[in-house]
Amino acid sequence: MSFEKKDKYTIEDLLEIMKILRAPGGCPWDREQDHHSIRASFIEETYEAVEAIDTDNTELLKEELGDVLLQVVFHSRIEEEAGRFNFDDVADGICKKMIVRHPHVFGDVTVENSADVLKNWDEIKKKTKSQKTQTEVLQSVSPALPALMRSAKVQHKAAKVGFDWPDISGALDKVGEELAEVREAAKAGDPDHCQEELGDLLFAVVNVSRFLHVEPEQALSLACNKFIGRFAGVEKLAAERGIDMEKSSLEELDQLWDEVKRKEKSV
Repeated sequence: MSFEKKDKYTIEDLLEIMKILRAPGGCPWDREQDHHSIRASFIEETYEAVEAIDTDNTELLKEELGDVLLQVVFHSRIEEEAGRFNFDDVADGICKKMIVRHPHVFGDVTVENSADVLKNWDEIKKKTKSQKTQTEVLQSVSPALPALMRSAKVQHKAAKVGFDWPDISGALDKVGEELAEVREAAKAGDPDHCQEELGDLLFAVVNVSRFLHVEPEQALSLACNKFIGRFAGVEKLAAERGIDMEKSSLEELDQLWDEVKRKEKSV
């Protein structure tokens, strides 16, 4: 199939390209895909866009946003072929949603600040989704979210109706309480109980992050990066000193770890 070569393409061109790829005589791989087979790609492309944001890489962000857009177009094309909706319906839906949820811009509602905007947003969202109780609001938080992110959103929504500690001290005490219960579960050796109590501990830690205004997902990601960096330092020191890490005791490796930490702090 031929396609017009241009210096600059538009969203209409992208829609046409996807149509060609999915049509008889198009790309065999693209024609075989469905929502489930490309689900992981959607997640992967989204995280790669997030990485571009985190690294302040403008060119990479432009590329990765294109990859995310391709996924939207791909899923929309699959639905268009099934006769249920198309890309224009997707655009129409989000435009209508944004207009309804911004009555202070597109209507006659008056707001004083961003807090008022968010309050209105939540009230409008609850109304449009026919949510009558706060439990329904909590249940609406997608189970497909990463668990730390889902925990933070659930706790934030629960706090909006007063189900919250007055300050961080209560949240910190809860972490200590849950840690003690993890210790007891570990002594008992019951895998199911251990899983339950560890989940409670992680949930309590997320609550602390909310009081600190820290995104738990990002905090843990940074912790992973820090661990990898320090491990690399330990491995380098071990190699320089002829130390076999696999045959070393934990105490010996801890000494190398502490040395790497001291070097970091001195820098």
